Amino acid sequence: MDFASEADRAYANGAFIPGADGFVPRWRAEAAAYRGRARAQLGLGYGPGARRRFDLFAPEGAPRGLMVFVHGGYWMAFDREDWSHLAAGAVARGWACAVPSYTLAPEARISAMTDEVAAAVRAAADLVPGPVVVAGHSAGGHLAARMACEDVQSRGGPKVARVVPISPIADLRPLMATEMNATLRLDDAEAVAQSPALLRPRAGVQAHVWVGGQERPAFLWQARLLSEEWNCPWTVDAGRHHFDVMDGLTDPGSPLMDACLGGL
Repeated sequence: MDFASEADRAYANGAFIPGADGFVPRWRAEAAAYRGRARAQLGLGYGPGARRRFDLFAPEGAPRGLMVFVHGGYWMAFDREDWSHLAAGAVARGWACAVPSYTLAPEARISAMTDEVAAAVRAAADLVPGPVVVAGHSAGGHLAARMACEDVQSRGGPKVARVVPISPIADLRPLMATEMNATLRLDDAEAVAQSPALLRPRAGVQAHVWVGGQERPAFLWQARLLSEEWNCPWTVDAGRHHFDVMDGLTDPGSPLMDACLGGL
């Protein structure tokens, strides 16, 4: 396999996952099927613009709290409707689950996406009483981690009880050497200011980092780095790769769901 640089190879996922082409159609089919049977409010706005919307999935009876799932796609791809099924585990445990969209690159920079996700979490939390947990996968794992950071909290960010970054990109600086940075437009200042591993979480916010055991080494390093810098637990989910590591979010009894909601 030919890559433009070692950095591009390090952060390529699909090229190293057998049957990678089949995952996106499967996700979309499972998401559509779940939306069709779930109790949900779809397309709720949290600001101007077509992508500033979230779907809110509700359990039977009063919710125990709110979980928010932030999707990945290297800040350049996907929409909330591709991931509806990942609300299933939280809803089955009696929690509401919000799945937001956010403006993608190149239309928005990562700093603006951080602000949008914070606004989405605040808007969803206004509708659901109880503790707030933010989970996210890959680029969404980065954005979930950002919700715990002191700088977001100091700007009126959502008061979250726990974040669970799944296969997060915690240090953005290596991405500046990849071809995707032509779209992301990261510079030194933004890469530092938006890297959770270089920032401090707000006191009292719990964090648990999750990563697949069969992920690319760069993602294992990113997850370990965040857990060390934040002095929080991390779990290496044996046998899981980047495209199936979040599947546990569909199962209310999975270890991943326990990491997200256990004890709250």
